[in-house]
Amino acid sequence: MKFDSKLLALCVFGPNLLGASAFLVKGPQKTVSQLKSSPVGQGVGQGIGQGAGSATGSITKKSNEATTIWDEATPVTVQGGSLKTWSFPNPVMERCHVALRTEGRPLDADLELWQGPDNTPMKMRVYVEDGGLRPFGAIIETPRGPNTVAVRNIGQLEFPMETIVSVDDGSFTSTANFQADSKPMTIQGGALRTYPFSPVVESVAVCLKTDGRPLNTRIELLQGPNNIKQVMEIYTEDGMDRPFFAVIETPGSGNVVRIVNTATVEFPLTAAVEPYAVGDGADYMQPVIGGDRDGNIRDRVW
Repeated sequence: MKFDSKLLALCVFGPNLLGASAFLVKGPQKTVSQLKSSPVGQGVGQGIGQGAGSATGSITKKSNEATTIWDEATPVTVQGGSLKTWSFPNPVMERCHVALRTEGRPLDADLELWQGPDNTPMKMRVYVEDGGLRPFGAIIETPRGPNTVAVRNIGQLEFPMETIVSVDDGSFTSTANFQADSKPMTIQGGALRTYPFSPVVESVAVCLKTDGRPLNTRIELLQGPNNIKQVMEIYTEDGMDRPFFAVIETPGSGNVVRIVNTATVEFPLTAAVEPYAVGDGADYMQPVIGGDRDGNIRDRVW
């Protein structure tokens, strides 16, 4: 009887002590969590430069300053087989920006840096299959002036080119800033390295330097098997005092930058190759439809 009386008291006074919700069946609890989403196209440039470090550094966030120089300066036409020189008597100037292009024809030129009589501390040979689609842009270091930049068009008379040689004001990424933000790789003498890039990469920055020894190298832009679109052969007397920096335009897909150290094994070099300008990649996400329309075969992107 004592046990039954205690159980009866608990049933009577239990709801008052525990509340009315003690005998209610509780449903499953819902947890609300915030979903973080990023807009379409964000992070497109991440991990697209293979073998050259991340593509999300300070270099890729810059706009393509390599092409804006054509809107700010007046180019000089260099006819085929002719030579033009730009002298900088001010010794304070440390580097200059050289830009070459054509109207769509091949570009074949020799660039030299003259410092004093019979002293050529830097030479460069440039060939571009289409100088309008892939204009050439590079930085030439000019320490301890006065200096003279000589540009010779070694093409035929039918292949003129436009040239701009101006003082670098810092808008074009300097070699020092690029080396600080990139991940360089050592290329031994006689060795080569290749750097494939995604179609969203519109241009690639290349920086080469040594520890003070001469620099002899060849840079190639390939698009497809054995399809060379651009070639640069560079010689620098001192790869630390005069490093090489250039921006290579890479339109389309399947672009690969190949760097060959043409010197002997005693002359290694340090190379840094990373995306310079990255697009949204919208044009390469759409199918290309080809067919016969109006009697002509055309391709169009929907």
